[in-house]
Amino acid sequence: MKLPELKIRNTTVQWPIIQGGMGIGISNYRLAGNVSKEGGLGVLSSAALDRILTERHGRKFKAREAAAQDVRDAKEISGGKPVGMNVMVALINQYADSVLGSMDGGVDVIISGAGLPMALPEIVATHPRANEVALVPILSSGRAVEVVLKRWARHGRSPDGIIVEGPLAGGHIAWKTLEEANDPANELTKLLDEVLAVVKKHNLNIPVIAAGGIYDHQDIVDALKRGCAGVQMGTRFAATFESGANENFKKMIVDAQPQDIELAHRPGSPCGMLFRVLNKSPFYQEAIARTRKPKCNKGYLLNKGYCPSKEENEKTFCICNGLLSSVNMNPEEKELWTVGANAFRVNKLMSVKDLMQELVHDKDAMQAQSAY
Repeated sequence: MKLPELKIRNTTVQWPIIQGGMGIGISNYRLAGNVSKEGGLGVLSSAALDRILTERHGRKFKAREAAAQDVRDAKEISGGKPVGMNVMVALINQYADSVLGSMDGGVDVIISGAGLPMALPEIVATHPRANEVALVPILSSGRAVEVVLKRWARHGRSPDGIIVEGPLAGGHIAWKTLEEANDPANELTKLLDEVLAVVKKHNLNIPVIAAGGIYDHQDIVDALKRGCAGVQMGTRFAATFESGANENFKKMIVDAQPQDIELAHRPGSPCGMLFRVLNKSPFYQEAIARTRKPKCNKGYLLNKGYCPSKEENEKTFCICNGLLSSVNMNPEEKELWTVGANAFRVNKLMSVKDLMQELVHDKDAMQAQSAY
């Protein structure tokens, strides 16, 4: 099956593959720029860009300027091809600045999840490029779609696409308990059918994107046959030469076994959502043993404006410090590695170019053709 283009508002992408925006610093400008260059939609992560850009460029950046510059840096690599930015709702202190800065820099698609992005269209409406940029929420139920549609309608906007993320995704997922995440009713295929039905009910001509557990060409084909317009993938791209993950992190992805992957829940993320990790992460091991004293000195990931990890380490653990360490930016802390549920299937590092070729083309068909 030849994969089709992916159209989101004013943006057309050669292949229906979105590289997930993985923070902190995993989805860097090199990764996103090269994915876009190879015909996918490369997506940056806004998390901690003020720190990341300050170190990369050697001068002080605030959140808005950092987001703008990161988009420009990625587009320089992509040759001007479309680039997206993932802005987590949970990063409330920098949410608006990250959205507006991305637009300043020429971003084509803004993706927002880790909470319902209720304020996104209101923020975007204040920018001169409001009608140019596609807005795509990450949602995990038909009910969530209904809520977002109702709220966004007040600002004369509806989603330009919807990413439906199932419980096999890496990092933060929508569910708060293991029972919910493991409930067969929340399998990705069922969530997709639910969301596709809501989109049809409202006569929305927008792409629905499958995410969470997508691994290979056949998974992409299956999603398209189900009625999706494309897929979003994270872990496969984290295991590329171009990703911002350090060498320890990449090696652990390649070496991972199924038993090494788990959903952190107690202690868990300060924002209250389940968080999928490699349980061999040194930072996570400290968190489980409660040997890392309560501490949060970065202030990115908050729950209702506050990080409980500042005061306690029984229920939650600081995530920002561990993630920064995993991109070689926080040497005083140990590393925290987050992956999707299928990370154990990765057996080697690849270039973005080679990975895109593998995802776009049916390997059996290619092998059969080469035999003649």
